[in-house]
Parts: sequence; C-alpha cells; structure tokens
Amino acid sequence: MSLISDREEFSENLVWIDLVGPMPDEKSLVENLTGIDVPTKEEMEEIEISSRLYLENGAAFMTVILPSQTDTGEPEMHPVTFALTNRHLITVRYHEPRSFRTFPARAEKIPMGCETAEGILLGLLEATVDRLADILERDGQEIDAISRKIFRHRADKPTRTHDFQEVLENIGQKGDLTSKIRDSLVSFDRMAGFLSHLMQQRRSGKDIRERIKTLSRDIRSLADYAGFLSQQITFLLDATLGMINIEQNSIIKIFSVAAVVFLPPTLIASIYGMNFTHMPELDWLVGYPFAIGLMIVSAILPYVYFKRRGWL
Repeated sequence: MSLISDREEFSENLVWIDLVGPMPDEKSLVENLTGIDVPTKEEMEEIEISSRLYLENGAAFMTVILPSQTDTGEPEMHPVTFALTNRHLITVRYHEPRSFRTFPARAEKIPMGCETAEGILLGLLEATVDRLADILERDGQEIDAISRKIFRHRADKPTRTHDFQEVLENIGQKGDLTSKIRDSLVSFDRMAGFLSHLMQQRRSGKDIRERIKTLSRDIRSLADYAGFLSQQITFLLDATLGMINIEQNSIIKIFSVAAVVFLPPTLIASIYGMNFTHMPELDWLVGYPFAIGLMIVSAILPYVYFKRRGWL
C-alpha cells in the first residue's frame, strides 16, 4: 500500500485497501484516515467467534482462514481480516492467497460491480470460494488416483512395502489439505451468516443479498463435498492398512509353509545323522539313495496337500 497524506484524496480515490504484512506506520495511517482500529496478527489468530466477527466504530470486522501454497506439499493456513466500512474495504493479511492476485486482474476485464466496498467484498469472496472449489476438485481427482493405485491388481508387478509407504504419505497429505479446507469453509460459512445479517441491517440492494445467499449455498455445498472427501480418505487409509496386513500375512504364510515342508526331511536327516553303532541302514548298499528319496518324498507330500487345500 502506498502512503497517502491527503485525507480527501484517500476518501475519493480509494475503495479497497489491501494491507499485506502492514508496517506500524501503514497501520497508523489507515487508522487515522478511516477511524477504525486495524487488528494485529495476534488478534486475527484468536479462535473465538466474537473475536472474528464483530462490529466496532461503525465498521464490520470479519476474519476467515484462507489457504496458500496449496500446489506444494506444504500448504499454509492463515487468517485474513475484512474490515467493511460505509465507503471502504480494508483487508489485512500476512500471506498470499491466490484469489487476491487473480481477482484484481479479472475485475479489470469483467464488470463485477466493484464500484462500492460491498461489491468488492462480495467479488473477492466469490473468487476465493471459486479457488477453494478448484482446490477440492483437484484434491478429489488425486484421491481417485490414489484409490486406483491401491486397488489395482498387477500379477507381473507385486506390491512392495515402499509402494505402500508412498501411498500412506500421499493419503496423509490429502487428508491434511482436506482438513484445512474444511476449516476454511467453516469460517466462511460463519462469515456468510454474519454478512447476510449485516446487509439486512444496512438495507442493501436485492442483488447484494441474492449474491450472499448464492455464496452461502456454494460454501455449504463445498463443505459437504469436503466431508465426502474426508470419508473417502479415511476409507483409503483403512484399505491401505488392510493391504499391508494382507501382504504381511502372505509373507508369514510363505515362511510357515516352507518350515512345514522342510520339517520332515530335517527329521529324516536327523535320524540318519545319529552315530549309533547298531543302525541297520549303515551297511545297506542303497541306504544313502533311500534316505535322499525319502526326504524328497516327505517334502513333496506336504506341498501337494497344501496345494489341494488351496492354502498356496
């Protein structure tokens, strides 16, 4: 924000003031020119509803949680405060939600009713909700891809432990992002209700009230979809853990079968390995081949039995 020293110039030319990590002198200037108290970062992070939605000095203060850097593996969630006066909209933020970059460029090309502070606020909220919808849509597509990876069957490429580890990491990332988007939508839903009541008190136009109703319906539909994604993530997590358990049981079964198969030959070898003086087979000409054949047969019989029972 550029510093403006003339109060009249400020009042006539500016409708939206976007404070990004404001310095103390910038906050003081805005407070002197608008007559409102710009909330601090600590005040914005308070979770009480009364601290996020309130009226003070003729201005409405509304704080919501917005995501940023959702295209990376480490999305950030920080509060953004909208201060609405009769003539101005002041936004206070300490991060870079994408909607704050795309909305001004779009408003320059398409008429969006941005002549008033209320119009700018609604346009910005609509752009932000559209951004949340895009995030959830991409999140849903990536969750479907994870589901196909979990349940696909390829006989030529058995699943390995590190594959499941990668799947679990992806599920964790999707679950974290979906949870954060749900928190953002909850704060938006509360703000929409507060804003609707505020517009009724101010006797705003029908178009403004209808846009708020549409915005509220969109928020609730996105919240329902986010809840569905959360349930799907929980299901995929349980399925992945079940797959890991099945694979571990298969490995244990292989070792168990191998132990049972080699147990009779080991018993026979142990018997004929005893060094007693009087053993009839010691002087038998075919004793050695007989013992080897007996061990082979005793190993094959358990294997055939397990195969017929369908245990292998």
